[in-house]
Amino acid sequence: MIDLASIRPGMTVADIGAGEGYYTVRLAERVGEDGRVLAQDIDSEALVRLARRIERERLENISIKLGDTANPQLPADSFDRIFMVHMYHEVTEPYAFLWHLWPALGAGGQIVVVESESPVGRHGLPHTLLFCEFEAVGYVLVEYIERPDIKGYFARFQRGTKRADPDAISPCNAS
Repeated sequence: MIDLASIRPGMTVADIGAGEGYYTVRLAERVGEDGRVLAQDIDSEALVRLARRIERERLENISIKLGDTANPQLPADSFDRIFMVHMYHEVTEPYAFLWHLWPALGAGGQIVVVESESPVGRHGLPHTLLFCEFEAVGYVLVEYIERPDIKGYFARFQRGTKRADPDAISPCNAS
């Protein structure tokens, strides 16, 4: 997935839903000492465990940030990639969440989503719903690949020409 996302040395990457850092650590290795990884999660206990791991392994290019359900609270114009692996289906306020992600992308930045093609409520999300939610906020699909080896699909989005006004966003049909 890191290869599919075109993660390179020197990049700045946010790992949303980082948990205890499975992808965070791998992303940090890939971006190298000139890159940065921000591990974000809403589970403060998982972030405490990740902080211990970062300290133990002396991973100096990783920062940790607590987010919330509607706003990942990422710094503006900061990321080449925002990485969300098997977690987007857990987002309870997708339109607010995606709206708040928009400013965090740097020039040419992209959001990478890996999900299972499962019905809503079954630890996954149909790709058609994912596409609809991203497009409702103003993102454009760059790439979509179905991959059995990742137990689902890989989708990459970038900002479109205009971010939707929050009051103008029409919710997508989840069925």
